[in-house]
Amino acid sequence: MTKTIKLIAIDVDGTLLNNEHQLTERTEKALRAALEKDIRVILATGKTRRSVEALLAQLNLTDPGIYVQGLTTYAGDGALLTQQVLSPVIVRQVLTFAEDRGFTVALYSGARILARKRNPQIDALTIPFHEPPAEEVGPLQNVLSAVAVNKVVALGDARRVKSLRWQLSMQLNGTVRLMQAGVPEMVEVLPPGGSKGAALKTLLNELSIPAENVLAIGDAENDIELLKLAGIGVAMGNASPVVKAAADYVTASNDEDGAAQAIERFVLADEQTEAVENNVTNPAATTSPESGEA
Repeated sequence: MTKTIKLIAIDVDGTLLNNEHQLTERTEKALRAALEKDIRVILATGKTRRSVEALLAQLNLTDPGIYVQGLTTYAGDGALLTQQVLSPVIVRQVLTFAEDRGFTVALYSGARILARKRNPQIDALTIPFHEPPAEEVGPLQNVLSAVAVNKVVALGDARRVKSLRWQLSMQLNGTVRLMQAGVPEMVEVLPPGGSKGAALKTLLNELSIPAENVLAIGDAENDIELLKLAGIGVAMGNASPVVKAAADYVTASNDEDGAAQAIERFVLADEQTEAVENNVTNPAATTSPESGEA
């Protein structure tokens, strides 16, 4: 029997939105139908809250949200609820190491994105994803005493970024969390323990909703904890094998309204509807679990 869903926690890019960064009519209709059933909806994204303000208004979402990989949570009215920050010593170390090797670096601080100087890599990180324009502040080391940094992002060639991730993991030795959220040209440096799943667990306690009554939908490495925490975790068809292996079910891709199909199946459909309907399947039957970094 399908679990009773009281809350939907959903990733944005690659999940809620299609590859044109748009909310399709079918997905919007499914979400609105869930809201009409008094199902709570929480957006859970690696981006800032400012990037989804238009989406929040379009859907009239009033529940708290999870942003910047779970390092910030905001109330429905935009008030900051919680945040995690990196040590300035760690940020300085990452900045020096990455910039000395030619990587472009940006700092996320609440609703702000700070960069030494805007360039095509920075614009590609912000403009298509509806993020606020990066603020040009000169040498980033000079702002660390005045700015709380939630995460550091290093951008570059995918092969070199993979190497940078390994080098930073050796240097920082568990004092941070390293993340690549479906973008091979970018590595993110987060406070240890920071994740969408950890943020959702805190919000669920505040809302008095058991995790077993949650439907979580996502597509990338940063969604794994979210999917594992929820009573029903659904990976998108465009997700990597390791994300699919962490999920209870796999739906269609974000360009095929996979999120809508999952909501229709687990929230809107009759309890007796089989899991194979609407193209939502059990990954155990369709994919081979693969080991990978979580």
